[in-house]
Order: sequence, then C-alpha cells, then structure tokens
Amino acid sequence: MTGKPEGPGNESGVLTKTKSKTQRPPLYKVMLLNDDYTPMEFVVHVLERFFGMSHAQAFDIMLTVHKKGLAVVGVFSFEVAETKVAQVMDFARRHQHPLQCTMEKE
Repeated sequence: MTGKPEGPGNESGVLTKTKSKTQRPPLYKVMLLNDDYTPMEFVVHVLERFFGMSHAQAFDIMLTVHKKGLAVVGVFSFEVAETKVAQVMDFARRHQHPLQCTMEKE
C-alpha cells in the first residue's frame, strides 16, 4: 500500500483523454479577372494548364470571366492558392498579357 487514500483530489491512476478537434485550414478562392487585351484562347490555355480543366470547362469559365468580370477558378489551401496565382501571373507576363489572377479567403 502507498498510504494515500483514493478519492477526490488524489490520483487514482485513471487517465482521461480530452479530444481536441483539429480545425481545417482556411481555404482560399483563386479568381481570374477580365481585361480587354488578353486573348480568350490564352485564358482557356491557362485554365487547362494550371487548373487541370477540360477544354469545355475552361471555355465556360473563360466566358464567365469575360461576361461577369471575374470567376472563381478553384478553391485551395493558402500555399496552393498562392502558388497557382504566382504561376498564372508569371506565365501571363512571360507571354506579355495583362491577365490578373488573385486570391481571397473563402
């Protein structure tokens, strides 16, 4: 015997587990913005190349960007969204197009 009585305030050897909920990381919307200079075909190519869209999907999104001024092209974790924006902006600049790609918290 240890000489310690078991009861309130004393360790009884019973472990209690506390469940902590893991929060999902915040997601970010990646958007393309319309301009009057970037060719529609280039926008379709960007959507296919960087967002894995089929030609039909890319064409539909391109039309949405053209008609509404912008469109969400994907929702990603911060790091992935940031990378996609950088890739699209770099690709557009290398091809001398003013295409804008941004991200915002969902």
